[in-house]
Amino acid sequence: MEILEFEIVPDFIRLTTQSELPANNEVKELPCGDKLVCVANVNGEIHAMENTCLHRGGPLGAGVIENGKVVCPWHGWEWDPKTGQAHAPGAKVAVYPVKIEGGEVLIEI
Repeated sequence: MEILEFEIVPDFIRLTTQSELPANNEVKELPCGDKLVCVANVNGEIHAMENTCLHRGGPLGAGVIENGKVVCPWHGWEWDPKTGQAHAPGAKVAVYPVKIEGGEVLIEI
């Protein structure tokens, strides 16, 4: 009996176009299916993460970037867009891999 090996390829879906991404050191909410995703442009690096702040449910994509962190507009909680980790111990939101191909921004959710 022959054993076959398969490489699991992540399923990326279209999020937006490259021209619709937030400007350098800005953040934006973008729809992806039935949810909103927080997309952050930190020094030219694009990151995507869960849009809801765990503190009080604030929309992270409506916040700002300060010192490389996404700051929730409601109460100032800071989130690392690379890891999803907040300044509060144990608080972490999901982060989503992003890639850009041919001017299209793709995300794995």
